Amino acid sequence: MRLLRRRCLSLLAIASCFLLSFLRPHANPCDYPTAGLSTVWTNNPSILRQSVAFPDGASVRAILLRIDPSGFGPSFACGFFRVASCDAFVFSIFIVHSHDGSFITNSAIASPQVVWTANRDRPVGDNATLQLTETGDLVLRDVDDTLVWSTNTSNKHAAGLNLTEAGNLLLFDRANASVWQSFDHPTDTLVIGQSLSEGMRLTADVSAANYTRSRFYLTVFPDGLRAYVDSDPPQLYYRKGITTVKAGSKPTYVTFTNGSLSVFVSFKQPGKPDITIPLTPAESAQYMRFESDGHLRLYDWSAAGWRMVKDLLEVYPDDCAYPTVCGDYGVCTKGKQCSCPSTDYFRQVNDREAKLGCEPLTPLSCEFSHDHDLLTLNNVSYFNYIDTDATAFRSISEESCRTACLRNCSCKAAFFQFGGGNASDGNCFLPSEIFSLQTNQLAISYYSSSAHVKVQRIPLSPASAPAKSPPPITKDIDAGVPVVVILGVGVSLAFVIIVIVFGVRRWKRAEEDGELFDLVPGMPKRFSYKELKEATGNFSKKLGEGGFGSVFEGKIGDEKIAVKRLDWIGQGKKEFLAEVETIGSIHHLNLVKLVGFCVERTHRLLVYEFMCNGSLDKWIFSANRTPVLDWHTRRKIILDIARGLSYLHEECRQKIAHLDIKPQNILLDKKLNAKVSDFGLSKLIDRDQSQVMTRIRGTPGYLAPEWLTLKITEKVDIYSFGVVIMEIVCGRKNLDYSQPEESVHLISLLQEKVKANRLLDVVDCYDDDIKLNEGEVIEMIKLAMWCLQIDSSVRPPMSTVVRVLEGTVGVETSLAYNFVATSTAMSSKDDTLDSLFVPSASVLSGPR
Repeated sequence: MRLLRRRCLSLLAIASCFLLSFLRPHANPCDYPTAGLSTVWTNNPSILRQSVAFPDGASVRAILLRIDPSGFGPSFACGFFRVASCDAFVFSIFIVHSHDGSFITNSAIASPQVVWTANRDRPVGDNATLQLTETGDLVLRDVDDTLVWSTNTSNKHAAGLNLTEAGNLLLFDRANASVWQSFDHPTDTLVIGQSLSEGMRLTADVSAANYTRSRFYLTVFPDGLRAYVDSDPPQLYYRKGITTVKAGSKPTYVTFTNGSLSVFVSFKQPGKPDITIPLTPAESAQYMRFESDGHLRLYDWSAAGWRMVKDLLEVYPDDCAYPTVCGDYGVCTKGKQCSCPSTDYFRQVNDREAKLGCEPLTPLSCEFSHDHDLLTLNNVSYFNYIDTDATAFRSISEESCRTACLRNCSCKAAFFQFGGGNASDGNCFLPSEIFSLQTNQLAISYYSSSAHVKVQRIPLSPASAPAKSPPPITKDIDAGVPVVVILGVGVSLAFVIIVIVFGVRRWKRAEEDGELFDLVPGMPKRFSYKELKEATGNFSKKLGEGGFGSVFEGKIGDEKIAVKRLDWIGQGKKEFLAEVETIGSIHHLNLVKLVGFCVERTHRLLVYEFMCNGSLDKWIFSANRTPVLDWHTRRKIILDIARGLSYLHEECRQKIAHLDIKPQNILLDKKLNAKVSDFGLSKLIDRDQSQVMTRIRGTPGYLAPEWLTLKITEKVDIYSFGVVIMEIVCGRKNLDYSQPEESVHLISLLQEKVKANRLLDVVDCYDDDIKLNEGEVIEMIKLAMWCLQIDSSVRPPMSTVVRVLEGTVGVETSLAYNFVATSTAMSSKDDTLDSLFVPSASVLSGPR
C-alpha cells in the first residue's frame, strides 16, 4: 500500500509537470514547486536544465520554482547558487526575476537575491547531490559523498517537498502537515510572513561575497528583540521591548509584516481568549536582510529592480551607535567621521581608511600590567550602555569602576554611566574587547557617562649617567721637576697598563667560560656540557642540520628536549648570544620555549622544548603534491604564526624582528599548533626607531625588497610571512625548480595572475578541500598580497593580520600588484646573491 501511494504521488507530480508545460509552452517542464520521495538532483548544468548565469557573476541551478501568479516578476526558487569562482555552491532559496518560468538575466534588476542557505559555512562543488530519500530526509552530499547538510527527518514520515508561495521550503507528510520548514531555520534574511520566535536568530554574513557567519546576530528574548556583536560576553547594541502583558508562558515572536518588523505576543484581554495581531498584505515583493555592518535593511521590488527602502533597527540617533562603524577603538562623530582616541597612544590601522579603526601604539600586555593606565576620553561614550543586564557592577562610584578595570588584565576599558542610588554612583561596564566608540550627543539623555580606555605606558629606562672623565691636565710639566719623579710617573703608568692587559685577558677568559652570560637578566636554566651529552646519548640522534650547527633529540627526566649544538663558533657566537638573550626573556604560546642553554669553553648549546611534529616544511612540501593538512589546519597554522609574530613586534619592551621567517623555522607540536623558532638572526629595535641599519641576513626567497637598502624594520618579517602564506596555501616552495620555467618563482607568478584577474590559477582548484573553502582561500591570498607590498609602510602590522584572520577586520582592497624586486626573485643558486646572505641559524627540521 505504501509503495502504491508513493507511485501515485510520483505519477501525479509528473502529470502536473506536463500539464503546466502545456498551459505555459515556454516554461521548463521541471518548473514545478513540489517533489516526491526518492528524488535526486545533481549539481550539474547538463542535468539541471534551469541553469543560468547573471551579469553580476552569480549563477543558479534551480531545482524547484514557484512561479509568480502573474507569470512575470519576482519568483521563489531553490537550488544550487554559485557564491564564487572555482565552482563553490550553496543550496539556497532565492528570488529570481522570471517570465513564464524562464529566468530573466539580461538586466541589472535580474540578479538573484538569496533569502535562505542550508550550507553557508560549507559550500559544495560540481556534481554534489541533493536527495529527498525514501525515508523522507533531505540530504546534501558533496561530490565525494561526504555528508554536508541534512534535515534529519527520516523518522517523521515525510511524503514530499514543497516550495510555498511565501518562499518557505517545507517537507510535508501524507496529511499535508509540515514536518520541517526552512522558516524555522533562518539564516540572515526574512521574507514576508516569516517569524522569529524566542531563541531563534538571524546571523549576518561576513560580507556580500562571503556567506559564512559574521559576529553580528539578531535574536528574540522574552522581553523583545535584541541585536548583538559577538564577543566574550556578547555586546548589545539594539533592543526593542514589548509593552503588552504576555499570556502565560506563550513565547514572544517577531514577524515580518508589510514593510516592518513587529514584536508580537499572545496577550489577554478581559473576558476574551488569547488573540494575535493579524498581518497586513504587502503590495510588492519584499525581504529584509541582517547585513555585515549590523544593519537590518528592508528591500522592495519595483519596476527598476530591488531597492533599499529603510533600515529597520531604530538605533538612535545615527550610525555611530553601530559597533563596527569606525572599527576597533575608533571614535565616531556625526555618523560618518572616524578618528582615534589619542594620537599619543593610538594610530589608525590604515591611514587611508579611517573606518578600519585604530590600534594601540603599544599593545596591552598582561606581563607588564603594572604599566597599565586609563586614558580618560572627554565627551565620548560607548554603544553598550543600553545593556544594563551586562554591566559588571551597579551602584558603584566611578573611581571604583576604574580600579576594577586596572585590576583585571582582560579589561580593555571602564565605561561608567551615572545614575545609581547616590548622585555619584552608577553602572560600570568592563568589556574585554572594544569596538567603535562615539562622541556624546546632547539629544541622548542616558549618555551622562564617562569613558576610560586602558593603555600601556611605555616604561622609561633610567638615563645612563655620563662617565666622569678625569679632569684634564692643563699645566705643562715643569722643566725643573726631578727626573726621579718622571721615572716614578712612568713606572706607575706601566703598572696601570699591565693591570689593564691582564684584566682584558681575564675578561676574555670569562667570556669563553660563559661567566658573562650569567649577567643576562631572566636567563633560563644553565646546563653543563656533560649533562647535555648524557641527555642526548652523546649526540647520537640527529633531528636536523642548519647553517650554524645540528639539532639532536634528548631527554632530561621524563621530558623530551631538542638540543641545538653550534658547531661553527666563529660564525655562530653572536647568533648564540642573540638567541639566548631574545628567546630567554619572552614567553608566548606560539613561540618555541627555550628550556635552557650551555656555555663551556668552546661549547655552545641551546635546549628547546621538543616539538614532535617537526617543522612545517615537512607538512606542506609533499613530494607527490598531495596536501597532507586540510584547509582548516592550514588556516590555523597561519593564524598561530601571525600571533607569534604579533607578540614579537608589538608586545615586547623592544620590537623583535625575527628576520628569518620560513616554514623550516615554524615547528608543530603534537596537536599541530605552530610555534615560531630560531632567533639566531633576530634584531632588537627600539620603539622610537623608525628603521635600523643592518647587514643582509635571512634566506633567499623570503627577503623583503628593502633589504637592498640595508635599512629595515620589523615589516621585513611581514613580507616573509606573506611568502609563507602563499607556500602554505599552494603547497609548494616559493623557489621551486621542478616547476616550468615561467612558474619557478611563486610570488612572481602570483603577481602575473592577479594582474590578469586569474587569482585562483596559483592554487589547485581540483583540490576538493580548496573548492569547499574557496571563499576563505581567496581572502587568504588577498591577505598575503597585502603583506607582500613592496612599500613596507603599506603592509599591515601583525596585530591587524591577526584580526583579519580572526574575522574582525577586512583585507585592504587598494593594493598595488607588484610584490617583487628584481634581486629577490633571483635564484638561490646564484653565487653572487648567495654571497650576500648569512647562512640561517639552525633548521630544526624532521619529525621530533
